[in-house]
Amino acid sequence: MTTKSAAAAVRATVHGYPRQGPDRRLKRAVEGYWKGRTSAETLRETARDLRRDNWAQLTGAGITEVPTGDFSYYDHVLDTSVMVGAIPARHRAAVEADALDGYFAMARGTQDVAPLEMTKWFDTNYHYLVPELGPDTVFTADPAKQVAELKEALALGHTARPVLVGPVTYLLLAKPAPGVDAGFPPLTLLDRLLPVYAEVLAELRAAGAEWVQLDEPALVQDRTPAELNAVARAYRELGGLTERPRLLVASYFDRLGEALPVLAKAPVEGLALDFTEAAEANLRDLAKAGGLPGKRLVAGVVNGRNVWINDYAKSLTTLGTLLGLADRVDVAASCSLLHVPLDADAERDIAPQIRRWLAFAHQKTTEIATLARGLARGTDAITAELAANRADLASRAASPITHDPAVRARTAAVTDADARRARPYAERAADQRARLGLPLLPTTTIGSFPQTGELRRARADLRSGRIDTAAYEQRIEDEIREVLSFQEKIGLDVLVHGEPERNDMVQYFAEQLTGYLATQHGWVQSYGTRYVRPPVLAGDVSRPEPMTVRWTTYARSRTGKPVKGMLTGPVTMLAWSFVRDDQPLAETARQVGLALRDEVDDLEAAGTPVIQVDEPALRETLPLRADGHAAYLAWATESFRLTTSGVRSDTQIHTHMCYAEFGDVLRAIDDLDADVISLEAARSHMRVADELAGAGYPREVGPGVWDIHSPRVPSAAEAAALLRKGLGAIPAERLWVNPDCGLKTRGWAETRASLENLVAAAREVRAETGPASA
Repeated sequence: MTTKSAAAAVRATVHGYPRQGPDRRLKRAVEGYWKGRTSAETLRETARDLRRDNWAQLTGAGITEVPTGDFSYYDHVLDTSVMVGAIPARHRAAVEADALDGYFAMARGTQDVAPLEMTKWFDTNYHYLVPELGPDTVFTADPAKQVAELKEALALGHTARPVLVGPVTYLLLAKPAPGVDAGFPPLTLLDRLLPVYAEVLAELRAAGAEWVQLDEPALVQDRTPAELNAVARAYRELGGLTERPRLLVASYFDRLGEALPVLAKAPVEGLALDFTEAAEANLRDLAKAGGLPGKRLVAGVVNGRNVWINDYAKSLTTLGTLLGLADRVDVAASCSLLHVPLDADAERDIAPQIRRWLAFAHQKTTEIATLARGLARGTDAITAELAANRADLASRAASPITHDPAVRARTAAVTDADARRARPYAERAADQRARLGLPLLPTTTIGSFPQTGELRRARADLRSGRIDTAAYEQRIEDEIREVLSFQEKIGLDVLVHGEPERNDMVQYFAEQLTGYLATQHGWVQSYGTRYVRPPVLAGDVSRPEPMTVRWTTYARSRTGKPVKGMLTGPVTMLAWSFVRDDQPLAETARQVGLALRDEVDDLEAAGTPVIQVDEPALRETLPLRADGHAAYLAWATESFRLTTSGVRSDTQIHTHMCYAEFGDVLRAIDDLDADVISLEAARSHMRVADELAGAGYPREVGPGVWDIHSPRVPSAAEAAALLRKGLGAIPAERLWVNPDCGLKTRGWAETRASLENLVAAAREVRAETGPASA
């Protein structure tokens, strides 16, 4: 039993909270501002209301220290770039003219100015905007946002802790600005950046901050001695400041590893560690380092990025062990709750007993507060909660949803031959060229076309019973004909049906596979105002009946050109779902791969000549440390090949990836054995084409020439310039022309103009290759 003094010391806290508000209120407010429907002041009022309500929910659940500064109109890394004055030269005039419009221009671009590059936040599906730095970068402090939000919380009577991206992580996430040598290391700017952080910390202290959290998740990755020395130097300097709040350095997503003793020795007052993803390793390393005498430890024992209920008994055991390793132990989620939906109680379509297995952000705050109370006052204080938790955990473990003998038997029978194409790529390529008859530099799109309000209303009308299935299917057929007609008119070579029937590239399939649960309100931010509803993968997976054949077959019946069948791959089906945590990921991936294999086989049997299996999450799911890469990539690539290896040699298999750093998975991309891969390349200026060429990638490649995450329309000349750059790395006979990603989030006006320019660019460059290559 802990003492009363310990009870008073234990705080319940979180690193961050979902920004969107109920019914994605922030999304609607921001998009309303973009469209000129609301004013800047109305947007700011909405943001203030959302922050106030978030803090009220947190404190009402028992959170005793709330975060500030985690709220963002678009992205917290972009907010950090603004805070330190790292505004790209091409955006400075816009920012100086109007700070809010300039902020959104950096995020989205304008017709004349390209946005910042966007990529995945570590191994999550959240995207951040990459800082652009160079040897001439001058940092200047602008902590107005961080100070104002702290003052808001304090004025409302909350105990508040500002949260900032730490200086080392910020620099390690940055890239050389356009025109700067690609080998420039942004970390060399640390000595220039630290005085700006010192100024920000002083301003926050003057505004009333007792603690400031500096997030350093980059330190859970493998780091060189030089980088660790930079960490030591950074926190020696910041810790040595006289006018500052107490400093809490936070890590999450994996073990802190070799950075732990560095930070343990630094003159900072606290560390936050993840005791979910890396509990055993962090416990071991913490004990080896001699604990954290005299420091605060914020223990992330509630998983901040998955939706299963906490195991209270297990977490309390961990917390009890930690009491002997730090001066003070507080209870938290493992990372920001940004990565989970708001409230599981809103999911009325999920059976109540199953809903009790789930914990979204609201439920996780209650779990954190319960564990803090149990740690402070002893388990007698939470007897009822412990009993209910045990019952819910037992209910899930015993449920028939989690165990299907037929699925288990099928996965156990898989052999190596099941995951290998029957013929090598060179032979397949010849067969596919003969079947498809495509020109040099063939053009295509990634799959989806704009999801209009009319399409969303049709789905809503079907769900509500306002229209019947026949009327809905007629509306989808009309849309497919329109999409096909447009593609034929502008001269695309391989067509798609546009996916008008799909609500989301993962959810659509999850709703038709066993083992998955769909949510109605489980929105999670992917980037900016783009939100997704990840399904919950709760049990064993199989495909009861075809999912896409009906629409792909209809599209093929309306055109003489090749039409791609479109599927989401097994790794992405896991990564963009809240995946079950009661069996190895490799086993779940194999189940999903086999279910999708049935769909691929049916598409081929229906005459589909090209089948695309998207794996945009292959890189983001890569473990953060190198010692986990080989095992992950082995099962990830096997699950993809299980999906695709049953087809004939003249059926062309495509895959697609976007918005990630591909250099770490080039060998795995080869191991997928896809015939064609399309990748994001526009914002990164065709870098991936050079990387693939350098790795000797032997298959066909479609590096994107249109950044679809920006509303700007690239000119034909711009697309042609990117295409020529791609030709400098990939020979014309293996190069495809396509956008970066699907077009679901774009409007029809920009889609028409951009695709017309893309086709024109392909024709122009095709003509330049000469008749010998035609």
